[in-house]
Formats: sequence, C-alpha cells, structure tokens
Amino acid sequence: MKKAEYKWHAVYVKSRTEKKTLRDLAHKGIEAYLPLRLSKKQWSDRVKMIEEPLLRGYLFVRVSYREHVEVLKPSGVMAFISFGSEPAEIPEKQINDLKLFLEKVNAAVHVTNETAAKGQKVRVVGGALKGIDGEISEIRGKKRIVLRFEKLGCSVFADVETQFIEKVEPLEA
Repeated sequence: MKKAEYKWHAVYVKSRTEKKTLRDLAHKGIEAYLPLRLSKKQWSDRVKMIEEPLLRGYLFVRVSYREHVEVLKPSGVMAFISFGSEPAEIPEKQINDLKLFLEKVNAAVHVTNETAAKGQKVRVVGGALKGIDGEISEIRGKKRIVLRFEKLGCSVFADVETQFIEKVEPLEA
C-alpha cells in the first residue's frame, strides 16, 4: 500500500475564528499552522500587545488527499483555496520561511495585497533572516525581502540589510 503524501494547503476560515479553528484541527490530529504576529492595540484606558493572525481568514494545513474531508468538518473551515478543482499546494519551503520570518522579526513583518514587482532572487546569508530565499523588492523606498504567496494574492515582507544578501541564479528549466 502506498504511503500517503502530506502537502501544505491554505484553507479559508470564518471571520475571527482562526485560533478556535486551529484548536479544533489540532484536536482532530490534523497538522495546522496559523501565522501570528505581535501587534500593539490601544484602547481608551490601556495599551496591550496581542497576538493576531498575520493572514486574516486563512490557516495552513498539512494533510494527505484522504484527509481533505476531515479538514472541512470543523465549524470554522469554509473551503480549501483552490484553482480549478484541485486545492492549491503551498511549498513546504514557503511555510518554513514564513515561520522563520515570524520567529526572528515578528514585529517588523508586514503583509501587503500590493503586487510588488518581481525582482532579483536572493538568499539571506546573515542577520535574523539567515537561510530565507526570497526576492528583493523596493516598497515605499525601502529595500525589503519578499516572500510571495501568489496563490493567496498577498506578499509577506520584512526589511533586510543589503550586506546580508546574495544573489541566487535562476535554475535552468
């Protein structure tokens, strides 16, 4: 019997249910990832640091084809993000890079729906983001490394010092 192949997929969840849905999936034994960032919120009487979803309305799940139905059973999951009839796969390298972004420079990571022009492919060789592959883009006059989630229509970016990057030549097809 062939061993099931597990791949990362994005799922759309009901508004403001990301954390609850993550708990529901974990309770079912399904590997899920919710990127969270620290954010400062101010109320009339206090300022507080809270964890909030980086990509509102989305979770990442690592499942085999057979488990797709199980993911849809928790009340918060609306649908898999898909193109055509197949759920869109998210490369494991992108999930790992996103985790590294948030682990190292949580407060300085931002999400944009702006379509940043595709730039030079680079690898970070020093500093807090060492080991991340991405591309350099200049957004609002700042040099930034971009981790692009084209299937979700967004990009995650963080400032990077140019002395910590090296160009990566594109692979020949």
